[in-house]
Amino acid sequence: MGGERIAGTGAEMVVQGLLREGADTVFGHPGGAILPVYDALHGSAIQHYLMRHEQGAAHAADGFARAGGRVGVCIATSGPGATNLLTGLANAHMDSIGIVALTGQVGLPLLGSDAFQEADTIGMTMPVVKHSYLVRETGEIPRVLHEAFHIAGTGRPGPVVVDLPKNLTAGHGAAEWPVGVPRIRGYRPTTPAPSEDDFERAVRALEQAERPLLMIGGGVVKSRAQAEVLALAEALGCPVISTLMGLGAIPGSHPAHLGMMGMHGTPVANIATTQTDLLVGVGVRFDDRVTGALRGFAPRAKILHLDIDRAEIGKNVEACVALVGDVRQTLSLLLPRLAGCSVRHPWLPEIDADMRPEDGRPFGYPRERFSNGRISGPDTVQAIYRATRGQAIVVTDVGQHQMWAAQYYPFERIGQFITSGGLGTMGFGLPAAIGAQVARPGDSVVCMTGDGSFQMTLQELAVVREHDLPLKIVIFNNGHLGMVRQWQEMFHQERYSYSAISSPDYVKLAEAYGIAAMRTGRGDELDDVIRRAVELPGPVLVEVEQVADENCWPIVPAGKALDGMIVRPAAKQMRV
Repeated sequence: MGGERIAGTGAEMVVQGLLREGADTVFGHPGGAILPVYDALHGSAIQHYLMRHEQGAAHAADGFARAGGRVGVCIATSGPGATNLLTGLANAHMDSIGIVALTGQVGLPLLGSDAFQEADTIGMTMPVVKHSYLVRETGEIPRVLHEAFHIAGTGRPGPVVVDLPKNLTAGHGAAEWPVGVPRIRGYRPTTPAPSEDDFERAVRALEQAERPLLMIGGGVVKSRAQAEVLALAEALGCPVISTLMGLGAIPGSHPAHLGMMGMHGTPVANIATTQTDLLVGVGVRFDDRVTGALRGFAPRAKILHLDIDRAEIGKNVEACVALVGDVRQTLSLLLPRLAGCSVRHPWLPEIDADMRPEDGRPFGYPRERFSNGRISGPDTVQAIYRATRGQAIVVTDVGQHQMWAAQYYPFERIGQFITSGGLGTMGFGLPAAIGAQVARPGDSVVCMTGDGSFQMTLQELAVVREHDLPLKIVIFNNGHLGMVRQWQEMFHQERYSYSAISSPDYVKLAEAYGIAAMRTGRGDELDDVIRRAVELPGPVLVEVEQVADENCWPIVPAGKALDGMIVRPAAKQMRV
C-alpha cells in the first residue's frame, strides 16, 4: 500500500527513507560511488559516525543493534568499501543481528565492465546476509529500504545489503512512500504457533522427565524472553544453563542459574548436562563449542527444542519434540498448559555442594597463585565488576579475555554482554563498544580486549575521542595471542608458532589520540587503577599487564569427571 508521493534525487530518498524507518544514527565511511548519499546526509537529522575502516562501521552498527534493540545501519562505498564490510556482515549473520548495509555501486551502465572500484557486492555478500538488493530504478529506493528494515529486524534477525548504483542516487525519480507491513513474496517472518499436538508432546515430555534442564541461548536475548524463561524454570523447579550468547538472559545471580556451559563453561553446568534426562533448548543452535563431540553430548537426555528458525531443528542434535516460533510467544503459550501439571522435580536441591564452590564463584580460583603480585585474567575481570558494581554493558573481543568475562562477570540483564559468538571475530570489541555506547549514552560501557584483538581495529580510537564517548577500554596484555598459545600448549606439544605478539606503548598511543590512559602490572594496585578509570569522565584506556601463559579452563571439583571435557591438572593452570 502506498502513501505520500514524493520526488527528488535517489540520495535524498535514501536519507528520507532512513528517517522514516527510525534510523537516525548511522556508521560509515565515504567514497566515490556513495558520495551522492553523503551529500544528502549533509545537514540532515541523521547522526553520522565517521569510522576509520568499513569493518569498524559494520561492527559499530552491530553493537548499536545489540545494545539498542533496533536495526543498525552502516554505509560504505563500492569495491574495497563493500569488501571491507564482509567480515562485519558475516559476524552479524552468525549471531543473528539485524543491520542494514548501504553500499555504493558503479552506475548501472558500467556494471560488468571492470570499472574503477567495481565489485560484485551482491555475489560476494550473498552467503553472509539474510537478503540483498541491487536497486535498478531510482523509484524503487523507498520500497527497497522499507523492505530491507523489515527483513533485517523481523523473524530471525540478520544483515541486509542494499547496493545503490551511483547513477540512481545522483539521478531524480518519484515514488510513493510505502506504509504498513510490506508484503514480500516468499518471506513469512511470523510462523504459525506450534500445533496443539506439539504442545501436548512437550507437556508430556516435561511431566515424564525426572531431571529436566533448561539451556538458554541467544534467541532468548533477541526475543527479550527473560520473564518467560524464569517462569518456566520456576514451574519446573529445574536448573538453568546458558550458552555464551545467552548470558544475561536470566540474572547470573539467580539460584537456579548454573552458569555457562560448553568448552569454557562452569563445571556444574557441564556436569548437569551429562546428568539431565530432558534438555530443553530455548533459542539455541547447539553449536560445536557447546556440544563438543556430538556422540557424547547430553548422553542421557532427550531434547525438547524451541527456536524461531525451523532450519535449526535437528541440524546438529535430534529433537524428540520441537516448538517452532518466537521463543517468548511460544513460552507464553506453553506456560498456561503447565498449570496444575505435576512438573516440579526436586533436582535443583540435589546439586552437590562441591559443584557450587563455597565462595559463590563458579570456577576454582586459588588466590595464592598470585601472591607474588602478578595479575591474572580473572583478577582483571573481577576488578572491573567491582568498579562498575556489576552494572556495566560489557563488550569483548575474542580470545581468553572473552572467556574470562563470560566466566567471572555475572551478567544480570539482557543486553549487558555483547560479544562475537558464532564467527569469533578479533577486532570486534572496540567498534562494537562504540556502537553500544552510542545506543546507550547514559550507561557505563566497558570494552574488554586483548593485545591481539585491539591492534586489529585500534584506529577507531579516533571516533571515541572525536565524539568524547565515555567508553572505558581495558586491554588484557599478555604479550601473546592467548587462546592460540593455549591451544598450541594443549594440542601441539607446546610448539608456540607465531603466537607471541609485540605491542606499541598503549598509554602513549591513547594519549596521542587525546584519550586518558594508565597502566598497571601489579595486583596490589589493580582495583585502584580500574576504579579511577571508571570514575574519570570521558574515554579512558587501561593497559593491564597479565600473566603471559595463563589458560582459561575450569578446574573440575574433586571427584567429578566430565565426559569429553578437556581438563588440565591444577598445577598446569598457570605458571607464574
